[in-house]
Amino acid sequence: QAISAQALGAREEHHAASMATYSVELRVQIRSGEEGVVKIEVHPEWSPVGAAHFKELVEMGFYNQARFHRVIQGFIAQVGIAADPELYNKYGTNRIKDDPVKQHNVRGMVTFAKRGEPDSRSCQFFFNFVDNTRLDADGFAPFAKVVSGMEFIDKLQVTEGVDQQALKEDGNKYLDKYFPGKVSEIVEAKVV
Repeated sequence: QAISAQALGAREEHHAASMATYSVELRVQIRSGEEGVVKIEVHPEWSPVGAAHFKELVEMGFYNQARFHRVIQGFIAQVGIAADPELYNKYGTNRIKDDPVKQHNVRGMVTFAKRGEPDSRSCQFFFNFVDNTRLDADGFAPFAKVVSGMEFIDKLQVTEGVDQQALKEDGNKYLDKYFPGKVSEIVEAKVV
């Protein structure tokens, strides 16, 4: 049963106020035969709506087999379009309200991606490779930080030129056809 974006946002705001810090493990396949575990610590006090939304998506398996479709050395590694287009269509387009920026976009911080308009965060998030504090003024509010495994994020395959609309419509089939073996993946994400 699909949850409306408005109901999802209201539920997340309600739960966010009482949430404690939690950890998520991402089992990441860098390339065939090379994997690592990245552990992130999610801080609801930094980004309450973002932290609640992320937890819900992780718990439903939304990020399992999601691929890093935008990896730009010296900037960010972005992921979060579901491997299955049906799952993306059901949950990936639900926008959440912006949180004020309380932490800086520095190396190892994890932040939801957004468009250049208010309340446009949905499912995509990114890891900061470097100090990207210039993103703070644009409303990119970090919700988590890498506590172990940043070396695996540093090894992700550089990926640019992915047609995000095609990825949303066709899921990993699009990447398998046009970027075979060239895109790193979250094999599994779980709250620990």
